[in-house]
Amino acid sequence: MDVKEACSYIEIFQNISEKSTAALEACGSLRSFPKGTHLFWDKETNHTLYIVITGFVSLYKINSQGERKTIFLLGKGDIINEEVLQDMPASINCEAFEPSLVLCFAAMDLLGIMRQDFSLTKAMFDSLALKNRRLYRQLKNTSNSLHGEKRIAAKLWRLSKDYGIPDQGGTMIGMDLSVTYLADMLGSRRETVSRQLKHLSEQGLIRVRKGKIIIPDREALSVFFKSP
Repeated sequence: MDVKEACSYIEIFQNISEKSTAALEACGSLRSFPKGTHLFWDKETNHTLYIVITGFVSLYKINSQGERKTIFLLGKGDIINEEVLQDMPASINCEAFEPSLVLCFAAMDLLGIMRQDFSLTKAMFDSLALKNRRLYRQLKNTSNSLHGEKRIAAKLWRLSKDYGIPDQGGTMIGMDLSVTYLADMLGSRRETVSRQLKHLSEQGLIRVRKGKIIIPDREALSVFFKSP
């Protein structure tokens, strides 16, 4: 795959001018990141904007107790770090959750193109606004109003919406989600999450097959976590 083909995969590039598209193709580059490697670290100075082409990356923070909390899991077409345009150190860690191919742009090059193309500028704002909305939902789902299995159910429903693949048994979440990683996403203990996943499975709301989680009926899962 070359940069031109990679750019054609990015939704936010679909409505920009031909001149901007050509400029992006000229200044972009592709990098491969093996699973577990970091694109950047919290508080690190970084001048590159990244967009996922294939694979998944994880954005996470480490709390004062040294515990890891996953904030976002990003996949194909997602912009990873719009805040790099602010020219400040990174505010979060970014790790390749799976082997990932990433499209890279120097922040200054991208800003120069944005100055000439309002459609691209608005697309960057829209991407950041979408992250804010997702973060608001996460905050709601980690409040005292939503506990235990309902929190996991809400997270799995969202992942199935964003990264679901049609499957004979329903909707498969298209990534390997370990119990440890789900615990990181939810800020819970691994043992607790394992027990709660078992309960969801016993109720027929999820199934696990060869490391993949399958949602037989997304509507039923939605009803479960939204119920009083």
